[in-house]
Amino acid sequence: MQHIKNILVGFLVSFVGSIPLGYLNVVGFAIYNNSGFQSTVLYLLGVICIEFFVIYLTLIFAKKLISNTKLLRFIEAFAVLFMLALAYVFYSNANSENVNYTIFYNVYNNRFLTGIILSCLNFIQIPFWLSWNLYLLNGNYIEVSNTRKYFYVFGTIAGTFFGMLTLIVWLNYFATNVAFLSKYLMKIIIPLVFLGLGIFQAVKFYKKYCR
Repeated sequence: MQHIKNILVGFLVSFVGSIPLGYLNVVGFAIYNNSGFQSTVLYLLGVICIEFFVIYLTLIFAKKLISNTKLLRFIEAFAVLFMLALAYVFYSNANSENVNYTIFYNVYNNRFLTGIILSCLNFIQIPFWLSWNLYLLNGNYIEVSNTRKYFYVFGTIAGTFFGMLTLIVWLNYFATNVAFLSKYLMKIIIPLVFLGLGIFQAVKFYKKYCR
């Protein structure tokens, strides 16, 4: 019974956490739009390969890592700069004469490798999973002795996979059927989302470390 609880809790947290629009979802949408379902699945498999190790390590070393202020400060500062850089990349690329999104998500035509590389750059997932793992452990929502932790981790990566796939498919549906989104999603909406996320992270960083 505890194994099933670990899987369900991990799946729920990860599914909900993967739905907000982030750069991994945007790249997945671009791959789905240009190369189809199979390429998107390969990309997502690459993403969750890295996430498996991130979740497992943050689960094992949660209490030690959460006390490492310098590491968390670096990660959060990197997240701010990365979001602002993404806003610029998508905006400048979308408004160029020859729109070419492959410059960002096409790594030697290998979607699986693309997922691995971009997931490695997703540093913000470290404080995200540190916070959640500590919360779930302290609240006794999961039990991670012996092999039980693996059921939790597999539940989380399954949640990430299906959460991202759901958002990507819905984005493609709306972008295809809604004229406004089809025209402005990649040119204006996505860059503004990344700009907003960058500013939001910057404000949080300032309040946490500078004020």
